[in-house]
Amino acid sequence: MEFISIEEAMKKGSGKVAVRGWVHRERGSNELKFLVIRDSSDIIQCVLKKAQFKKQWADIDKLQVEASVELEGTVKEDKRAPTGYEISVDKINIVGLSDSFPINKDINEELLGDRRHLWLRSRKMTAILKIRSTVIGALHEYFNEKGFYEFQSPILIPGGAEDGPTMFEVNYFDRKMYLAQTWQLYAEAAMYSLEKIYCVAPSFRAEKSKTTRHLTEYWHTEMEVAWTNLPELMEYAEEMTKHVIKRVLEKNKKELEIIGRDWKKLEPSLKKKFPRVTYDSVLKVLKEKKKMSVPWGKDLRTIEEDKFMEDHDTPVFVTNYPKEIMAFYKPRDPDSPKTALGFDMLGPEENHELIGGSVRDTNLDELKKSLKAKGEKLEDYSYYFDIHSYGAVPHGGFGLGTERLIKWICGLETIKDAIGFPRTMTRWKP
Repeated sequence: MEFISIEEAMKKGSGKVAVRGWVHRERGSNELKFLVIRDSSDIIQCVLKKAQFKKQWADIDKLQVEASVELEGTVKEDKRAPTGYEISVDKINIVGLSDSFPINKDINEELLGDRRHLWLRSRKMTAILKIRSTVIGALHEYFNEKGFYEFQSPILIPGGAEDGPTMFEVNYFDRKMYLAQTWQLYAEAAMYSLEKIYCVAPSFRAEKSKTTRHLTEYWHTEMEVAWTNLPELMEYAEEMTKHVIKRVLEKNKKELEIIGRDWKKLEPSLKKKFPRVTYDSVLKVLKEKKKMSVPWGKDLRTIEEDKFMEDHDTPVFVTNYPKEIMAFYKPRDPDSPKTALGFDMLGPEENHELIGGSVRDTNLDELKKSLKAKGEKLEDYSYYFDIHSYGAVPHGGFGLGTERLIKWICGLETIKDAIGFPRTMTRWKP
């Protein structure tokens, strides 16, 4: 018989089927063996009777979790079974044995990290990785529909776009180079060619952080667009986020239920406009409603973001942070010179900053002044000054921490579960 997926077998509902996969759970007696088999599509209970498998019974009885098998039999509906269907097995081929699979329900988080290469087989991680695939596919789909071109930039760069101490240094023949924190400085050059560009690619931040929302290697969704302004950038960010959520709810409700996520908590973000507020107004809300006093000029910490977001069930754009705490390429707002023309999009349910974006500064004197203030070498940015010396135009862009979006959509406790093999300050293998 031709093999079909477990999901297809259950959709068929009755009759002869052939499936293959791995033992997810097993139990039995001297007369019966119950195997719950998994493949990438789902799980199904399979029943084997000793009377039909006298010659193979000794091998069948020894089957353990994660052994791989091929099965033929008759599928039928059975509400007592884990997924509502059962296969009465007529034929079994044991493909690969498994002995004492080293993951069980009592294993702690650190050991799960050590055995990540095996934990990926769990129903939880399988469901998350399917959602992740939908998210990344939807990001590409959104930008393609909006007329953006995909553009790739170097991973090895001579200098950074954010704070120097958070860069990973690389020995590049006889000189120091760094792993890219963002594609932005190169994207601004390509923007003058293609006007509307995006990329979904790895970025690297050497942040000594052990929080549930930081990775040292993460997938960065970035865009850059010519002839834009801050309100338009926020429209792009909101549309993109809504498009991703819509696709996940269309394709992955089953996976969201497997991981225990209440997907109805995502619906307000599809139905409502994301609020736009200023840094000043956030400080006012914190002081008057949350009894938290934040000195003007200080960046918002996670505790302050959480308190502010308690009153919101959708993301919120916060604009006009103090210029002095912003990256060098964010220009001053002409209407509020102490602040920068940028935004953070904060996520609900304690998910903090999901997206950061801004208009880009094309004033060379201001750029050099900001770089000097941050201790950067101007010669490392000579190409960046060059691209704004020939026909500069208003432009801007944003960067999404893709795993942060996945963490929120899936309702995860830690960002480490939003990627197959997480890299953090303390986790560099497997």
